[in-house]
Amino acid sequence: MSRLSNDMDQVLADLGKVMQDYQSAVDDYDRETARLLGVNETDLRCLELLLGVGELSPRELSTRLGLTTGSVTAMLDRLENLGLLNRTPHPVDRRKTVVRVTPEGAQRCYELIAPHIEDSTKEISAKYSVEQLRVVTDFLRTNTTIQTRHTERLRGMAAPKSERGRRGK
Repeated sequence: MSRLSNDMDQVLADLGKVMQDYQSAVDDYDRETARLLGVNETDLRCLELLLGVGELSPRELSTRLGLTTGSVTAMLDRLENLGLLNRTPHPVDRRKTVVRVTPEGAQRCYELIAPHIEDSTKEISAKYSVEQLRVVTDFLRTNTTIQTRHTERLRGMAAPKSERGRRGK
């Protein structure tokens, strides 16, 4: 093996470990944010999606979150009861519904996440050049594409039956 190959193997191993650590830190942060909002992590993901794009239909949320329409309805009921989002008729097609985060819901979310955004922006912009950040952005976009592809692959797989179900047969 060449030294270059060994260097690449080591860098990829280090990168894999750092990515796992980063994902764990994101999971921990999301769990704490959800706790403070009084929601579960799927509910938080719904809020993140809506804050990112403004509005979605329940069907679009179902697709993006990998949930049944019934599960989405229950989730939207919970979030609406907490005052975090609302459902309104579509402005053109009254048969459809549009889901949006309420101004109060957005304020509650941003009160929790704004310090993180500000701290990250300040520290990262002080440490890396514009060109380095372009490379990091490209890396993250590429990794997101790969992650999304494999999430879809996993969604297409059947889950194993529960232990209870196996013992009963």
